[in-house]
Amino acid sequence: MSTRIAFLKGHGTENDFVIVPDPDNALDLPPHTVAALCDRRAGIGGDGVLHVVRSAAHPEARHLAGEAEWFMDYRNADGSVAEMCGNGVRVFARYLQRAGHAGEGDLAIATRGGVKYAHLAKDEPGAAPGTGLVTVAMGRAVLPGGEVTVATAHGTAPALNVNMGNPHAVAFVDDLADAGDLSSAPAVTPATAYPDGVNVEYVVVRGPRHVAMRVHERGSGETRSCGTGACAVGVAAARRDGAEPAVTGSPVSYTVDLPGGRLVITEYPDGSVDMTGPAVIVAEGEIDAGRLAGAG
Repeated sequence: MSTRIAFLKGHGTENDFVIVPDPDNALDLPPHTVAALCDRRAGIGGDGVLHVVRSAAHPEARHLAGEAEWFMDYRNADGSVAEMCGNGVRVFARYLQRAGHAGEGDLAIATRGGVKYAHLAKDEPGAAPGTGLVTVAMGRAVLPGGEVTVATAHGTAPALNVNMGNPHAVAFVDDLADAGDLSSAPAVTPATAYPDGVNVEYVVVRGPRHVAMRVHERGSGETRSCGTGACAVGVAAARRDGAEPAVTGSPVSYTVDLPGGRLVITEYPDGSVDMTGPAVIVAEGEIDAGRLAGAG
């Protein structure tokens, strides 16, 4: 029998997702089905799937149900499970707003990286409904330490190991072209620093508190944007510039340009990090899972 899957398509700074509402966790979404949904030629196309489930209905999130009604069961484009996705949280929050599960203001969302808190801003006067910026409290960055290097088109570059609920290696380079082809995962040394793989960011400085980046996301290849990656870049840039808030006592904000748009990352003296940017729902419909390439 075929299975009709209701879906929406959304993006945050062009990091795009297939959104699958499934409040009672009734759908079977094995890796090959997720990968087929994300296929840009034979499926809907996306950098990942946002599986929308009530926390109480999912075994990995039941313990968080008292803090957050909804769980973002995030999957990478290859079907693998991921801890967190920053742009995904913003799009997830926008979906909940669109579906009537949330309104303007604050919202708690359960993820494998813990509970994240989003703020849905009011729409600008005259703007279309549901277009206000979304801010996500991303938690505190963890810097595991140790020397890490990443491959570039011209050799290697030192990188900062930053964990934002998922792992990142952030390298500053002279030109974004130095990143080379990011469709495949760049080599990272030592490999033992990231036993479950890593997202790799290449960063250039554009001006005071202003950087630009490219990113390889594990399981998805090069993407147009990565929210946790932008947060990791903001944290790394603050250390590079001697502006670490825990040391200076003052918050610091960085404008981060990505191929798909712009995010603003703010780190506070207590180590917490906020990410602000757009989130857009562009389509909705149904798809027959039995017709998906590779889903049989």
